[in-house]
Amino acid sequence: MKNTLFICLFALFAFSGCVDDEEDFATGGNISPELTPENKENAELNAAVFEQLNLDYPGLEKVKQYYEAGENYLAASALLEYYRTRTNVTNPNLSLIDVTYSDADLSKANYALEYRFYVNGQLEDATTEMPYSVGKAGAINWANNPKGTSAEYQKQLHRHQWFIPQAKVYRATHDEKYINSWIEVYSDWIVQNPKPEAGPTDEGPWWQLQVATRVLDQVQLMDYYKISSNFTPEWFTTFLTAFIEHVDFLAAYPYEAGGNILVTQANALATAGILMPELKNAENWKNKGYGILNTQVQQFLADGWHKEFSLHYHIAAIADFYEAMKLANANNQSIDFKEALRKAAEVVMYFTYPNYFLSGTSKDELENLDQIVPMFNDSWNRSRNTLKNNNFKTYVEMFPDSEELKYMYTAGNGGTAQGKTPGNEMKIFDDAGFYIMRNGWDPGSTVMIFSNNKFNDVSTSLSSYSHNQPDNGTFELYINKRNFFPDSGVCAYSSDDSAIQEYRNWFRGPDKHNTLSLNNTKSKNAAGVLLKSETRNNIETLVFENQDYENMKHRRAVFYVNKSFFVLIDEGIGNATGSANLSFNLCKNENEVEYDADEMGAHTTFNDGNNIVVRTFPKTDFTFEPFTGRVAFSVKNDVFYTRKSYRIKKNKAADETARFITVILPCGDTSSQNINAEFTDEGYSENGASVKVEINNTNYDLSYTL
Repeated sequence: MKNTLFICLFALFAFSGCVDDEEDFATGGNISPELTPENKENAELNAAVFEQLNLDYPGLEKVKQYYEAGENYLAASALLEYYRTRTNVTNPNLSLIDVTYSDADLSKANYALEYRFYVNGQLEDATTEMPYSVGKAGAINWANNPKGTSAEYQKQLHRHQWFIPQAKVYRATHDEKYINSWIEVYSDWIVQNPKPEAGPTDEGPWWQLQVATRVLDQVQLMDYYKISSNFTPEWFTTFLTAFIEHVDFLAAYPYEAGGNILVTQANALATAGILMPELKNAENWKNKGYGILNTQVQQFLADGWHKEFSLHYHIAAIADFYEAMKLANANNQSIDFKEALRKAAEVVMYFTYPNYFLSGTSKDELENLDQIVPMFNDSWNRSRNTLKNNNFKTYVEMFPDSEELKYMYTAGNGGTAQGKTPGNEMKIFDDAGFYIMRNGWDPGSTVMIFSNNKFNDVSTSLSSYSHNQPDNGTFELYINKRNFFPDSGVCAYSSDDSAIQEYRNWFRGPDKHNTLSLNNTKSKNAAGVLLKSETRNNIETLVFENQDYENMKHRRAVFYVNKSFFVLIDEGIGNATGSANLSFNLCKNENEVEYDADEMGAHTTFNDGNNIVVRTFPKTDFTFEPFTGRVAFSVKNDVFYTRKSYRIKKNKAADETARFITVILPCGDTSSQNINAEFTDEGYSENGASVKVEINNTNYDLSYTL
């Protein structure tokens, strides 16, 4: 059957002409082939599509007339012509005016011609960005699972991530080889991957996220390609039948686990329902999709954070809700998610480091900058251009009244800044467990962000496959275009390949984060609690805790003194015994960090005058243990930087609270800094703590009371 289908398709390619003038279509011209007995006699149509059409829909009169007369080819031709010229729906999320493509789009499009299909982050050769081969014409291996790839490879292979780049290149060049490639490859996929009768039993080709992604792309692919003479009535009936099968499948099997996958599924249902109203099930798709979205918008917590606490998926969820809302409104349907999306957009604003505002920076220089956003949980670096083009521009479109979002977009766009900065006071996201201290919004500013995991379902939220990492209390510290304590990152998703899974497990280790752990074992709980946040006498104070282990709670107090330096008090509270380990993982520039073992700390040696000194007290009864850390700015399995990391280890008795004071001092010359600190209270108290810190002969008495 498969070879017969290919022969028919290739015959169609051979006898079809090229599109001479795209403008003919734009002005209502007819580019379809002549409807003669010769070119309809041997046509292989999927006539089942007519049973899925509402033949009484305005504009389908000719389709109905031909179909009822038994002229299926003429009916299919009339249906294609209708879709080429219809004006009854608007897709505001797609523009076909002056379509352009990037070098990356062209690379993906051309590699696909060689049966090397792009899968995000999974490349055979990262230097040339060459994807893995999946076979050849007539023998595509859709079960391809190259050694060294993660479990994401098979999932994302079925999301067809090279189809849209091919379509963009086609639309800009009118080179028919790209549509021919799409038709051949997608035809093969349809034959080799039939819909499972039992529903989505695994995370394979018909898992909901794969299906939803394909649906969202297919409504665009139809519009990119429908001007082509190779987009024939025969192919259109095959394509449309597969599309209907996809959307019906999504309607029948909502993703039970919820989260970002259910949101994408609902967006696909709503999109299909609005953009394809001629289909009998369109109203059901639309109602089901928007019904799910109306409920699932509560995935955004009251403080704006998406419940999975991964900035990567947070940004994607905003996009899904906004696209669905924008699509509905453009087609005279009232859907409004703005109240939740405003706070969600502000999360992205506050979690964008100020090096985003660097303008006129070369590509090579941008590559050497530390990340633009923190990488807590399953998040990773997003480029400056991605943030500018895909986020803040959209957020300003959503909320033109927001002076803060206007500032983020205009100041980050390299032009004259408009609006106003969001302010320098502490920012608390108590529902999610994130807290931010900062002194400004220009690239030379300081920003410290803490993650104090706070999940509703702690029983499953820290498992290896989840998006959440067992890193309660960790932080990142950005100072003047440099991240001195970047999160270790993700590096890899879960995989059947033991080597890849080992990478994921390593990066999730508690000591691979800037926090306190017990015997280097993973946290068992994620129930973060904010105990105090105040600003008084030029000192900002944060106190929060988390019951990391059944028998040890971690409390961390932070003092930001004079918007200048930081003091941390870490306490391991409970009857646990063993090694209480306070870990620090420093910047990616391994050669610019020196250990100070005798001082229980480290310092950096950058020659630009932007450095830090780190010291932990008391020095007695502690052990300094250096180790080679890692930091991964992407999810590419074995792609990461090595860096200098260390643990301060305290042998904890059952009746003892492990207590640490750490000073982080930004400075230019690290050699001249004199730092000391000691506790001035009588020991651990549930109600507070006090310390004295001396920096270069100046004393600071710091304390908090609950």
